[in-house]
Amino acid sequence: MAKKVLIIATNYGSWGEELQAPWDACKKAGFEVTLATPQGKKPLPFQISVDPDFVDGVQNIKTNPKEVCDRCKELVDGEEWAHPLKFSEVNMADYDAIALTGGPGAMLDMCNCWELHKLIMDAYKSGKIVAALCYAVSTLVFLRDPENDYKSIVYGKKICAHPRAWDFYGPGMAMSYELYGATPDNCGTNVITPGFLWPIEDLVRDAVGPNGACIARINASREDPQVYYDHPFITGTSVESSIAYGDMIVKVLNSLK
Repeated sequence: MAKKVLIIATNYGSWGEELQAPWDACKKAGFEVTLATPQGKKPLPFQISVDPDFVDGVQNIKTNPKEVCDRCKELVDGEEWAHPLKFSEVNMADYDAIALTGGPGAMLDMCNCWELHKLIMDAYKSGKIVAALCYAVSTLVFLRDPENDYKSIVYGKKICAHPRAWDFYGPGMAMSYELYGATPDNCGTNVITPGFLWPIEDLVRDAVGPNGACIARINASREDPQVYYDHPFITGTSVESSIAYGDMIVKVLNSLK
């Protein structure tokens, strides 16, 4: 029987490829995929994440290949992402894995969301695969296990994190959240934040504890991406590792009986 994967996305601004790559990888593998968002609305990408000319102001590189931008727009403009479930409508017992996707909006409506935490905890306690990419990794940091002295569920694990050196932090780094495909009833948020809300690398280093490890390679790239599997967790660094993240989900699920 086909594996069933619950793919999670923000309603306040995905990074296009961080949703598109694992979505397409799982579909290509023949998995049954279900999309869920906090509001049950179509997940929309950051406008700059589907702009092939966008240059990351910290790394000074173009992050969005044109073919990726075109595919993300195709998904947004079509029906595949049009009818996600709300987190509150999902039963984790129906799925083999949960895969969180990134984007700055994930910090706003995913990372400390009770309904999403419940889904992850249900997966974790039943030994199912729990995957998270980029900013969504902090959702795992904030999820605490009452059966383990309220330590993070990633305590003692080896977990990837968006490197501190890549964070938008400093003068002139204020961020707005303009979305591609926004409509009056799905417009995201008009909040402006002073760069990223928190340094994920620092949070992960604290959360994994002295027996765990944080992988935050500043030389990760499309040619040399960074993902890691420490059961039951699959984590990836950032957008450059989106394809590798999707491929790892497929590889791990296909290896499990």
